[in-house]
Amino acid sequence: MTLRNAVQSAALACAVSLAPACAHAEEGHHEWDYGAAHGPKHWGEIKQDFGACGTGKVQSPIDIRNPVAGKLEPIKFDYHPSALHVIDNGHTVQVNYAPGSSITVGDQRYELVQFHFHKPSEEKINGKGFPMVAHLVHKRSDGVLAVVAVLLKQGGANGVIGTVWNNLPEEKEKEKALEKVSVDAAGLLPKNHAYYTFPGSLTTPPCSEGVTWFVLVHQTEISEGQIARFGKLYNGNARPVQALNGRVIRMSR
Repeated sequence: MTLRNAVQSAALACAVSLAPACAHAEEGHHEWDYGAAHGPKHWGEIKQDFGACGTGKVQSPIDIRNPVAGKLEPIKFDYHPSALHVIDNGHTVQVNYAPGSSITVGDQRYELVQFHFHKPSEEKINGKGFPMVAHLVHKRSDGVLAVVAVLLKQGGANGVIGTVWNNLPEEKEKEKALEKVSVDAAGLLPKNHAYYTFPGSLTTPPCSEGVTWFVLVHQTEISEGQIARFGKLYNGNARPVQALNGRVIRMSR
């Protein structure tokens, strides 16, 4: 699959942004969910555009086991505060981020587009899951995606998540723009930025492949109350782990 294909790029743009305009741009946008009838096992059958969900060979998420440790380029985070633009898109709570924040890995720079949450975590480490995960979605200038996954464990309250939770929209699919409320994605990151990396896909339809994943080794704390607050909205919006199919998982030293 190539992200340069025009049809797939259009679907991918909506999958990444999940903006209100995209909510009705594709017929059947809400035909998928996390239940039995229209859940992950059936995503690939719902629409032709979702075919990769059923037939893809480098799908995400995965259970991270036996990573190969080596000297990898560090992730250089260059995050800046953004006015809070938050949306409950019917599948998760998502923050759409202002331009100007990015990650750089080697000579590849990816702009931060949005971050969102899953409960429980979609990724597992040696079979172990976590209460939640934050996915920070980045896009290169040519449209190629990279996602930084921050696993969230129960502990102290997180300030970024507190700000988002305190300003949740009253209506689904309608972005709440708060220009005077600031949020800084850097507050979601653990101090140590060691990571696992592997090729993968979007974890929601259309499950487009060609996505580079960076799963941080260390977790960020989130309070029991913050976990419960999200659970009132989405208590099971995690795709099951997918087959590795021979992929090599690398781990930074």
